[in-house]
Amino acid sequence: MKNILVVNVNWLGDVIFSSPAFKALKEKYPQSRITCLGVPRIVEVLQHVEGVDDIIIYEEKGRHASPLGKLKLIHQIRSKRFDIVFLFHGSLTRALIVFLAGIPVRVGYPSKSRGVFLSHKVECLKGIVHRSDFYLNVIESFEVEVSDRNYYLNVSDQDIDFADKLFKDNNISKDDFVIILNTGGNWDLKQWPEEKFSLLIDQISILPSLKIVITGAPKDAERVRRIILNAKSEVVNLVGQTTLSQLMGVMKRSNLVISADSGPLHVASSVGVKTIGLFGPTSPQITGQRGKENGDVIYNDVGCNKNPCYHLTCLDNICMKSITVKNVIDRIKRIQR
Repeated sequence: MKNILVVNVNWLGDVIFSSPAFKALKEKYPQSRITCLGVPRIVEVLQHVEGVDDIIIYEEKGRHASPLGKLKLIHQIRSKRFDIVFLFHGSLTRALIVFLAGIPVRVGYPSKSRGVFLSHKVECLKGIVHRSDFYLNVIESFEVEVSDRNYYLNVSDQDIDFADKLFKDNNISKDDFVIILNTGGNWDLKQWPEEKFSLLIDQISILPSLKIVITGAPKDAERVRRIILNAKSEVVNLVGQTTLSQLMGVMKRSNLVISADSGPLHVASSVGVKTIGLFGPTSPQITGQRGKENGDVIYNDVGCNKNPCYHLTCLDNICMKSITVKNVIDRIKRIQR
């Protein structure tokens, strides 16, 4: 197998969960060229994944949305003459695309009635399965051994230098214990309440030689503004000031990242920094941290019938509200020892 295609998933955290597969494929087929097919939002993270040699961008809501656009994508894939494709994404459309592109060996889960387009149908694992294991099972079903199930992202020296300068400009020294707060999440019910972040800022700011940094995307700016407004202590607000690659450098330069279950939590874990994950409607057993540095998790069983629930219309959000500021402070003190 000299020319391998991997059809990846659409979200930052899940792409990180899939990253050990590329290293394992490269170990199994050291002379191979591994290409990843993915949507634009995951391209930047793929550039930091060991084993990814090339990227084909699938603009499913852009230039590839129309039938003609998909035909052009099929032609592009066909021209690469891939020997095999591993499908991590469960899409019927993607399975049809690689089938029409003429890739002879097509490995994936036969979900959504797409088994007819697969040459090798993967049997699902039983019981509670971490998302990373769900993706790794696709290549393991093809006798690719995975020796390391931890995920990593490679941080460039340029991004470390960027972080050092950014910290220096904000009066953060190399002797400071830097805590990064990521307050956002891709859906509201995974987010810890704003007022609790404000209280947390005030309570940890009294700890010695400690600096608090808040990171986030531009869409998080208003939420973070309210959190800072209701806190009485000083924080460094870096929301919207970094690319994903630069964020990796900033997190690598920090000592601890506190975040709900989100892409940035797994970015932090993947670069080797200590993390505290705040979990509620999602399960740590399914989407918990798997970086080289073991992540700490705060999750309270509040008696809901199902976890993960993915109940997007929940009116209470009791699972996230049940996590107290003291819960988080106690974990921070344990990590600082």
